[in-house]
Amino acid sequence: MFALDFVSLLLSKHSPRQTETSMSAYLKQVAPVGSLNAEIINPPPKPEGAVDDTKAVSRGWRLQSFDAAANKLLRAATRLEDEVATETRYWGEVLAVKDKGWKVCRMPRERQTLGVQYGFLEATPIFRDRGLASLRRGEDGSLVLDKGLVPQRPRAIRVRVKDHGRFTGSSTLHKPTSSAEAPIEGRILQARDTLFEEELFHELIREARTMAGNGVTMRRDSIQVSGADEQEILVDLVDADQDLLPDEAEVTHEDDCLANAISHAIHILLSFSHRQNLHRRMQIPPPLTTKRRHTPEYQLLRPIVAYLQHTSHVRWLESFLQDIYAILKSAGLNCEYKSAHFSSVNLARKDRPMPKLETLVEEFLRPLESTFSGTLTTSRNSFKVNVRTNLSPSFLGTHYDIEINLPEYPQVQPPSRIGLRDEAAAVITQVVMLDLVTAVSLHRPHLANVAVQDETTPEMRKFLTWQPVYPHHGELLASSPTLKHNKKLKVSLSRTELTLRSYYIRGSERYSRSTADTGPQIHSRTWKRDLSGVEQSTMMEFVTEVSKE
Repeated sequence: MFALDFVSLLLSKHSPRQTETSMSAYLKQVAPVGSLNAEIINPPPKPEGAVDDTKAVSRGWRLQSFDAAANKLLRAATRLEDEVATETRYWGEVLAVKDKGWKVCRMPRERQTLGVQYGFLEATPIFRDRGLASLRRGEDGSLVLDKGLVPQRPRAIRVRVKDHGRFTGSSTLHKPTSSAEAPIEGRILQARDTLFEEELFHELIREARTMAGNGVTMRRDSIQVSGADEQEILVDLVDADQDLLPDEAEVTHEDDCLANAISHAIHILLSFSHRQNLHRRMQIPPPLTTKRRHTPEYQLLRPIVAYLQHTSHVRWLESFLQDIYAILKSAGLNCEYKSAHFSSVNLARKDRPMPKLETLVEEFLRPLESTFSGTLTTSRNSFKVNVRTNLSPSFLGTHYDIEINLPEYPQVQPPSRIGLRDEAAAVITQVVMLDLVTAVSLHRPHLANVAVQDETTPEMRKFLTWQPVYPHHGELLASSPTLKHNKKLKVSLSRTELTLRSYYIRGSERYSRSTADTGPQIHSRTWKRDLSGVEQSTMMEFVTEVSKE
């Protein structure tokens, strides 16, 4: 035991934990651990060769250690220099992105990673969440957008115009640059544009589903909008860098301006919808309710359809009035009409606190109106046509409001709302024909040798006086003072011609409408629109001629 305690106490100087297990309890109390040590006293001298070898080995280890430390320091300095260059390039590109106006922030789930907000905060949640991508550092320090959220390929909305089965116009698609060659700002801009185009097409699809009754249909991946006459507007989402199909390449480019205008309009309307969402978000929120609030569809296609429909009706009415007034002028009648296209659009209003751009868009989201007013042969007679197109979802359509001023026929009033072109044309034609009947009944022949136009003079007694008997059918009756014979004059007006026919009738047939078409015809005269180079008498000259007994 004494020998074991002695050895344990001696070894406890170098390994106390191991030797404590072999010490006795008495030894632990009387002698602290490590209190006994052993040394060599007067060691035998070493040979000089061994001493030299030891010094050489020691010097070699030191030199090797110094070389290893120097190499490590050089490698660390090189690595640090590369890291500084990489970080400098990374942060330089980050600052360049921020200087371009993009919002740079931390990623919500990765606080140590920066991200760029290239989407629109007022977009729908699906596309709003996709508008934030992380800015990761590449091996060379360049910025790399997160490929999980950034669109893989550039896409764009294409608008085409199809007229009578052939493509006559297509919107311009900007060809994107290669993603490897484009700078980081270009790639972010391309990602934002593609995301905006996808959101726009998504909203167009949502709105098109509610406009099936207004000539809007969906086939495959395109939206078809019925335009004027046989015209169709096709809207689809395509790859911006794809090649056109053979049938799509055969475009005559006649309506490229219309296609580009529609493309710009739907883009502006989506941006305006985003602005409206921002205004609503800044207002006091409505009370909480358990019922889910419906998100209304944006007005993107509805203004386009209303504009095309309104333009078609305005062009038709202007063409119709041009034909009617050209016929009247060829008959020597002095009358004219005035038109005010889109009179409801007033960009000069100053009582609005909204910005000018929003005011401009607001004007085209209101009901569209165009006004036509015209004077007739009789100075007291006139008419006014108001073409109105409503953009309301339940009342989308165009109607005509016609106001007439016929003092001779105060009971004649057109319907308040006319929705068909044929009905509007019939009303206008009827008004003009009643005016012509009034002009004929008020006409008195002008004689050069008579100073005063008095019906009692012998010269004036030779002319008959016309009285309307069936003015709505354009028929007038003239009775001879000698009662030898009577005459009936019929006025027929259409879009293509104006015809006056006179007939002899017997006394018993004065008020019979059948004689005007079956009786013996005396004179007939027709005026058409295009009579350039043809000399013929005017309408009043013809009335004077047939008014002679």
